[in-house]
Amino acid sequence: MPETTPAIIFAELAARRAALLARSVPDLFASDPERFERFHAGLDDLLYDFSKQRLDADAFAVLLRLAEAANVAAKRDAMFRGELVNTTERRAALHSALRNFSGEPVLVEGADVMPEVEAVRAKMLEFATDIREGRVRGALGQPMTDVVNIGIGGSDLGPAMAARALAPFGQANLRAHFVSNVDGADIADTLRGLDPARTLFIISSKTFTTQETMTNAQSARAWIVAALGEGAVPDHFAAVSTQLDKVAAFGVDHDRVFGFWDWVGGRYSIWSSIGLPLAIAVGAEAYLEFQRGGYEVDRHFREAPPERNIPLLMGLVSVWNRNLLGYASQAVIPYDQRLGRFPAYLQQLQMESNGKSVRRDGAPVERASGAIVWGEPGTNGQHAFFQLLHQGTEISPIDFLVAAVPTNADAHHHDLLVANCFAQGEALMRGRSRNEAEAITLKQGASAAEAARLAPHKSFSGSRPTSTLLYRQLDPKTLGRLIALYEHKVFVEAAIWDINPFDQWGVELGKELASRLAPIVADGQADLSALDRSTAGLIAHMRTLRG
Repeated sequence: MPETTPAIIFAELAARRAALLARSVPDLFASDPERFERFHAGLDDLLYDFSKQRLDADAFAVLLRLAEAANVAAKRDAMFRGELVNTTERRAALHSALRNFSGEPVLVEGADVMPEVEAVRAKMLEFATDIREGRVRGALGQPMTDVVNIGIGGSDLGPAMAARALAPFGQANLRAHFVSNVDGADIADTLRGLDPARTLFIISSKTFTTQETMTNAQSARAWIVAALGEGAVPDHFAAVSTQLDKVAAFGVDHDRVFGFWDWVGGRYSIWSSIGLPLAIAVGAEAYLEFQRGGYEVDRHFREAPPERNIPLLMGLVSVWNRNLLGYASQAVIPYDQRLGRFPAYLQQLQMESNGKSVRRDGAPVERASGAIVWGEPGTNGQHAFFQLLHQGTEISPIDFLVAAVPTNADAHHHDLLVANCFAQGEALMRGRSRNEAEAITLKQGASAAEAARLAPHKSFSGSRPTSTLLYRQLDPKTLGRLIALYEHKVFVEAAIWDINPFDQWGVELGKELASRLAPIVADGQADLSALDRSTAGLIAHMRTLRG
C-alpha cells in the first residue's frame, strides 16, 4: 500500500472543496439530521460546536486522516515527553509540566523537573498569600493595596488578560495594574493616584534586559525612591527572572525573585511564575483551579479519540478554513466583557507561534500558515465590524465563546447576551435570500418597487463559518481550559504545516534596529547619512517638530 502523505490528503480535500462550496450549510443540516451530534465534542460542561462549518462527514473523515498522515499524535507525545520539539533553539516545550498534577515525573534531558516546578510554585503562592493577607508591607509598614506588573508580550498579555477575566474572584482592597508599553504614558497613567507606600511592583523579564520592561522598571524605581528613599526599593519590588545578579543589582531581595525555565516560551508563561500577578489577584486556591483546568485539557488532548478531541478538531477546522477555503483571518468573539483581552492574548499565541514561512527543516512552507487573529467582545462588535462579517467580500471564520451562567452579573442581562451570541451564529449560517428580503420589506409597508430596490442591500449570503465554545460559567478552571485548548489547537496546526510553533525569530530584526536608532533619535545632531532615505526623512522631520 503506497504511503499516505499530507500532500496526498490535501489533494483529496481540495477535490472535495467545490462540491461543498456549492451546498449551503442549511442544506447540510437538512440532509443530515444528526449533524449537530456528529460535529460537536465535549469536556465535562464545555461543549465545542463546529456544526456550522462548511464541512460534511466525508470531508471530516479526510481531515482526521490528515492528522494521521502528519503524525500529529506522535508529535504531541514527543512534546509531552520533553523532547526538543523547539528545533531551532534546541529546547523542550513543556509549559504543560507547570500544570501537571498527575504525580508522574516529567523529564527534560533525563532529569525530572517536577520537584523544582512544585517548589517554585509553592514559593510563589506563599508570597501571593502573604500579600493578600497583609503580611507583605511597604517601607512605612503599610499593607499593599496596589500591585503593578511590569512586563511585555507573554509577561504582560497572559496575566493581564487572566486577571481581568477573573476579576470577580479578586478582593476589593487589592488592585492589579499592568504596564507594558515603553510609551511613558502607560506607566504615568497607571501610577497616577497610587500611593507609593502601598504599591508593589513585579518586574517580569526572564533576562532582565528587555528594553521596554527595564525602561518602565527604572521609572517605577525612581518613583519609589523619590517618594520613600533608596532604602525602600527592596520593600516595594519583586521580580520574575532567571538573572539573579541583574535582579540583585536592581535592588530586589533574593527571597522575592521567582524563576522559570528556558523550556517555557513567553506566550505560554502564564502557567509559570509569570502568573504571580494572577495568583495575587485571585488567591492560591483559585490559581490552582486555573492550572487544573489546563491540566484537564492536557489529559483530554492526549487521551480523547480523534473524532472527540477538541483541540485536534479546532486545529483541523482551522487548517480546512485556511488552506482549503482560503480564509486569511480568524475572528474570536467572546460574549463576555471580562474576556475583552482574550482575542489579543490569542493574537500572540497563534500569530507568534504559527506566523512562519519556513518548515522545521528550513525549507519554504508548502501552503499558507497562520491566519490573522482578531476580535472584540460581543455585543459591542455587532455595532462595529459585524457588517463586514455578514455582507463583506472577505469571509472570516468566527469562534464564539459564551457562558451559560453569568459570574457576578445580572441574569436578565446575561439572557440577552446569550441570545445575541446564538442569534449571530444562526444569522451567519442561514443568511437571507433576495426574495426573503423583498417579502419582509413589503410587509413593512414599502411599495413593490421600493422592496425590489432594497432587496440586494438587505440580503445575506449565509453559510459563513462559525464555531461556538459553550461552558457553564467563566471561572478559574474554565479559563485554564480555554487557554490550553487554544494552545493545543495551535500545536495541531503547526504539526500539520510542519513548522516550529515555539520560536519567534521574526521579532528580532525590529528590536535590533530599534536599539541602533534609539541614540540617533535622542541625539538631535546625530548623523543620518547611513540610514535609508525614508527613515532619515522621518527623523529629520521629527527634529523639526521638536524644535
